[in-house]
Amino acid sequence: MHDILIRGAAVVDGTETPRYTADVAVTGDTITAIGTDLGGAHRVIDADGLVLSPGFIDMHAHSDLQVLLNPEHPSRITQGVTCEVIGQDGLSYAPVSDDTLAVVRRQIAGWNTDPEDFDFAWRTVGEYLDHIDAAGVATNLAYLVPHGLLRALTRGFDDGVATAAEVERMQQILAQGLREGAAGLSTGLTYTPAMYADGAELDALLRTTARHGGYFSPHHRSYGAGAMEAYREMIDLSRATGCPLHLAHATLNFGPNKGRAPELLALLDEAVAGGADITLDTYPYLPGATTLSAILPSWVAAGGTDAVLNRLRDPASLARIRDHLEHTGSDGCHGVIAEWNTIEISGVGDQALAGYVGRTIEQIAADERRDPFDVCIGILLADRLATGILQHVGHEENVRAIMAHPTHTGGSDGLLVGAKPHPRAWGTFARYLGHYSRDLGLMSLEECVGHLTGRAARRLKLLRRGLIREGYAADIVLFDPDTVIDRATFDAPRTPAAGFTHVLVRGVPALDDGHLTGARAGGALRLTDEGVL
Repeated sequence: MHDILIRGAAVVDGTETPRYTADVAVTGDTITAIGTDLGGAHRVIDADGLVLSPGFIDMHAHSDLQVLLNPEHPSRITQGVTCEVIGQDGLSYAPVSDDTLAVVRRQIAGWNTDPEDFDFAWRTVGEYLDHIDAAGVATNLAYLVPHGLLRALTRGFDDGVATAAEVERMQQILAQGLREGAAGLSTGLTYTPAMYADGAELDALLRTTARHGGYFSPHHRSYGAGAMEAYREMIDLSRATGCPLHLAHATLNFGPNKGRAPELLALLDEAVAGGADITLDTYPYLPGATTLSAILPSWVAAGGTDAVLNRLRDPASLARIRDHLEHTGSDGCHGVIAEWNTIEISGVGDQALAGYVGRTIEQIAADERRDPFDVCIGILLADRLATGILQHVGHEENVRAIMAHPTHTGGSDGLLVGAKPHPRAWGTFARYLGHYSRDLGLMSLEECVGHLTGRAARRLKLLRRGLIREGYAADIVLFDPDTVIDRATFDAPRTPAAGFTHVLVRGVPALDDGHLTGARAGGALRLTDEGVL
């Protein structure tokens, strides 16, 4: 007898082929039968009028710490996500030493918070993945080794070109992380300290990643004025090293890139036609999200938090920073000048600053009759760099063109902390299904589900996930195709999506008849010689 029988569902199986009506049976953590007259079950779910699909795969998540602090993980479960890829943008929590952990905890507090009473009981990638399994989490998690941590462990957080010996040491630490189960390598080339890497360092790390069967997911050097050159650098590195490339949050934002998506896609198509293995992910929104400190010029970031704060108090350094932000363009702001009317405070570490949340730098400056640059620096100092922001700099035509590409997958890039985080953390996958597929008709439902499941599973080399097939893991979503929609907004960003009725992770209901169960059936997915288990 089956554990669960889902009866009469419209099965959209992740292959992008037409849907079909069938019963789906689950026993333990596995899909054990698909068809009709499948026999008895301990529980029967009537799925008439509902679509049954594989659980969605978030190719760019920042749940590294929050999935442990808030293991029910409602932002993902309520929109059908059953697998996330973390360790993004070259910064996370493994591998670390005691010293580098102390710095990086503060550096990415705006991404994850920095709880004083939390026990960071691991240091290696393997120990972190073991901790995830032992703690019990709601979703499945694949991990990328963060390049910034490799650099921190070998030469600290300072700038400068790595020596041959330092690069070799980075390769050794990376190889260990890949052997311990990481799916690949990430980098953050606008974040300290990965931003200081030259092409030779990246080339060596990509070759190590390729030898161990992983892929490379870069936050590249510019998404603004230098975006095309930055994309080209990553594609050229992939072709030279043979390392599969996944272009993270592949956007073209800021004024200089309006309408330029066809140029990017032509560059991508040329590389793929030449044999390159390249995919990408996007989020279906116009604003981006990062930390306020990220817009500073790269030279300011050297040395860690205390060094940055000291520079923000130094008049000579401030004069240089102002010139970059307001006149010549800051590389931290993707080579463009800071448009204060587009930078909105989304979260603060110090709650004494909570009144700034939901307001742009320009609005705060006008209300306080202060200079916008001075407001920016004042907030950074008062909040010790923990401030999160939204940047309203996107272009709808670029978003639509990129999401239609045959290599496209979905990634939320969603931060889960702050008073008003980006709504993509709670709405990305429902927005694809409801707004872009059903309402705008930019792709069929079958194609849309394929973007969010089967395509992503192929990139990750998932052996038993991403499709509805007998013998595959029972990561399953049921939703109403007529009502599914994102409801998270910039004013109410933590509003759950509509239309989802059931979400199974490894055969265990995490969302049951629209209600969170608190189940923690997920766990770490580890890269092996065959693929990711």
